[in-house]
Amino acid sequence: MPTLPARQEVTASHESVTHRQDARSEPAGRRNPCDSLRRVPVRLVAYSDYLCPWCYNASVRLERLAEEQPDVQVDWRSYLLRPRPPSAPRDLEAFRTYTESWRRPAAEEDGGRFRVWQGDEGPPSHSVPAHLVAKAAAAVGPEAFRRMHARLLRAYFEENRDISADATLRALWDELGLPPEAFARREDPALLRAVLAEHEEALRFGATGVPALRAADNDTVVTGALPMATYRRFAERLRARAAEPGAA
Repeated sequence: MPTLPARQEVTASHESVTHRQDARSEPAGRRNPCDSLRRVPVRLVAYSDYLCPWCYNASVRLERLAEEQPDVQVDWRSYLLRPRPPSAPRDLEAFRTYTESWRRPAAEEDGGRFRVWQGDEGPPSHSVPAHLVAKAAAAVGPEAFRRMHARLLRAYFEENRDISADATLRALWDELGLPPEAFARREDPALLRAVLAEHEEALRFGATGVPALRAADNDTVVTGALPMATYRRFAERLRARAAEPGAA
């Protein structure tokens, strides 16, 4: 499968470092206005399903955006491509054939790693179990959710593990070192209601597919796994809008 090139690190030249030092010593009125924009928080809402290959690419890119720009906050919400189990078991060979289509997202830059399905595990029955475990991790804390969110995607698309199977989900939970007793929270009816409510919210805002993204203070959604450069521009536009006079 295609793999991503290692991300290049850009080191500042002596001249650019000197320029930044000089800028810090300038009076406030002469500083670059972009400096203040960088401090304006950018809050995004992303609708995603753990069985969606394009959502994996969007997740990798948005996580990278948040690493580059710590003022970016992404609120991941549930979308259910397979909201309920099938009436009959899914055909494994047909599923293997379907996963050949993962070569398309795998070929994109700045995305996840994918492997056409191997072995006899799976296919996953439906979307809900992974979302419930992610919500249970969120109840432990934001960092627990972030790690579980990434681990679910990697387990499915890179390792070909059935993330609808309770044994797989328990193994991932234990691997991350999350509190053993907190795993039972996935059975809390309140978490299922939250998952369903987020899915309905996405549909209400016009998200007919995923990944879908919107600003937290706006109900207009943009669907698709956007290029990294587009996510960066989107964040900059939101900063500029928030910095306008009269903005809340």
